[in-house]
Amino acid sequence: MRGPAARVCFMVDLGTQRADIGVIGGSGFYSFLEDVTEVTVKTPYGPPSDSLFLGELAGRKVAFVPRHGRRHHLPPHRINYRANLWALRSVGVRQVLGPCAVGGLHPQFGPGTLVVPDQLVDRTKARTQTFFDGEPLPDGTVPNVVHPTFADPYCPTGRAVTVAVARGHGWGPVVDGGTMVVVEGPRFSTRAESRWHAAQGWSVVGMTGHPEAVLARELELCYTSMALVTDLDAGAETGEGVSHEEVMRVFGENVGRLREVLFAAVCALPENDERSCLCARVHDGVNLGIELP
Repeated sequence: MRGPAARVCFMVDLGTQRADIGVIGGSGFYSFLEDVTEVTVKTPYGPPSDSLFLGELAGRKVAFVPRHGRRHHLPPHRINYRANLWALRSVGVRQVLGPCAVGGLHPQFGPGTLVVPDQLVDRTKARTQTFFDGEPLPDGTVPNVVHPTFADPYCPTGRAVTVAVARGHGWGPVVDGGTMVVVEGPRFSTRAESRWHAAQGWSVVGMTGHPEAVLARELELCYTSMALVTDLDAGAETGEGVSHEEVMRVFGENVGRLREVLFAAVCALPENDERSCLCARVHDGVNLGIELP
């Protein structure tokens, strides 16, 4: 744990304020570096969840955006996912780590398990999930119809790095792979829904992993989910079901070691110009109709 962050706030000058790696996370993470610069980024899609917090870790420049806002005032269905990802790319980010709290769908994925999923199922209902919607941007440009490859929604390099550093830090258990099903929220699942999710063979359930992952892919960003299991979902155990208080308690108990793994993953990721995965070239040869930041 590091001390409180020192913050300076101003409108971002993209010529001087840059970052290589982005972190989108929950409450508490924006103070994970000793010295950060708080910057406000304007996007064509409106404001992000909050300012970006830019700092440095072992020579790597990092930009953090609190997914729900620093006061945790944005529920999952009201997060401006497009603005968050666009803002990160605007300051130079090309690789993104996305820590999140999830429910385990099977007894072996109990509280404290770290799952690094390799697949995603979208069960959201009312979220804008593309930049290529045919709607003109403020500058008058119009995105073309684009169908990005999404068979493997997470970056293979980022996943391998995260699993290796988590195991190297003695985190147990760490699950390499699995499917995250994303629901609309903000309510938790019914027992019937939870049992259905488990019966499909899916591993964990969350509320924010989509459209975050697909929007990252559309911006040619490497995206890796770091899913911390905080509870067994409603259908996976008896009792009264999941509560918000329980989720926050377990997340708080694990946030220190999650931060340590996050630090290590940031340091172990390749340089941006060394990326060789599909994430970095998903639009090769495609006329997007708009210019990515």
